[in-house]
Amino acid sequence: MNIHEYQAKSLLAKYGVATPQGGVAYTPEEAENVARELGSSVYVVKAQIHAGGRGAGRFADDPDGKGGVRICKSVEEVGQDARHMLGHVLVTKQTGPAGKEVKRLYVEEGCDIGRELYLSMLLDRATGRLTVVASTEGGMEIEEVAAEHPERIIKEIIDPAIGLMPYQSRKVAFGLGLEGRQVNAAVKFLGAMYKAFNALDASLVEINPLVVTGAGGLLALDAKMNFDDNALFRHKDVADMRDEDEEDPMELEAGRHELNYIKLDGQIGCMVNGAGLAMATMDIIKLFGGEPANFLDVGGGATRERVTAAFKIILSDPNVEGILVNIFGGIMRCDVIAEGVVAAAREVSLHVPLVVRLEGTNVELGKKILAESGLPIVSADNLADAAEKIVKAVQGA
Repeated sequence: MNIHEYQAKSLLAKYGVATPQGGVAYTPEEAENVARELGSSVYVVKAQIHAGGRGAGRFADDPDGKGGVRICKSVEEVGQDARHMLGHVLVTKQTGPAGKEVKRLYVEEGCDIGRELYLSMLLDRATGRLTVVASTEGGMEIEEVAAEHPERIIKEIIDPAIGLMPYQSRKVAFGLGLEGRQVNAAVKFLGAMYKAFNALDASLVEINPLVVTGAGGLLALDAKMNFDDNALFRHKDVADMRDEDEEDPMELEAGRHELNYIKLDGQIGCMVNGAGLAMATMDIIKLFGGEPANFLDVGGGATRERVTAAFKIILSDPNVEGILVNIFGGIMRCDVIAEGVVAAAREVSLHVPLVVRLEGTNVELGKKILAESGLPIVSADNLADAAEKIVKAVQGA
């Protein structure tokens, strides 16, 4: 689960991470009130959407060409910029051309920026350990830094048995070019990040940029946090921060039916049981020249109702021009899948090619249900046959 910048900062601040003062606003009037309460000479107004690159983004209907992060020097200017941002669609590299509507802003006090650094904690899949990643190239996308200047990436792997040690924090601080009292500040800052990460069951804490102020202090000028969905039952306060407006409607609907669904950019919808088989199905579709429209794992114990919901979610994607159902029945029975597919196809009036490959428990019964449905369903003997048939059907071959 993702949360907004202002929410991440409020959580991190509870554990001692230094952040600028600020407040959230849903209207221009609220933005002005927050600015008055801050009483600063400089304010920063930030669009709150679940996407990076907000400062470099653009509002398509805003003639001034400003992005989603704006510096203001008066309360009146804060209100003016808030009116230009709220209710308007911000387009960034991460949102894609469709962009995202800005429904809330974060107004915070300005600060004297001396240097911009990058700092994060994340789970490294290669080592299975929590890892500190830092760089002197703050404000940039870390992927670009890693690709163009890998020597500027600092990594420190944390042993879970002993946790983050002070010497590791000092090593990171020296690598970032910090000195004097800044090193002690970095040790404290990293310790607070580590406590927050573990206490909140986070999967990512990213500070970009981490700024060294003119006075030599450290501040989290921006903050991003992701969480392990499986641990949210322990953190109701974090779960309550979920903003469903920022999530894909189809992925939300899938979550309600306990389906693992991720929307992609292709034209061939996939419904598969098992994450590994789903990945293999997507790969073989690409091998035959097609593009998958989604990842969808119905799970090993799906019911007819869940299969019906999965089928309807796939068809609700306007980009879908064909569907491949690939089921290997172990715990999952092929007849249950067949009943769900038939029920959903009838309910939504199937209008795209449908190829089904069934194998495993009750496979003959499943094939019989499909054959006797009267629907234009194409059966496949194996995975390669299924992928070839659906790609040809979509491409009109």
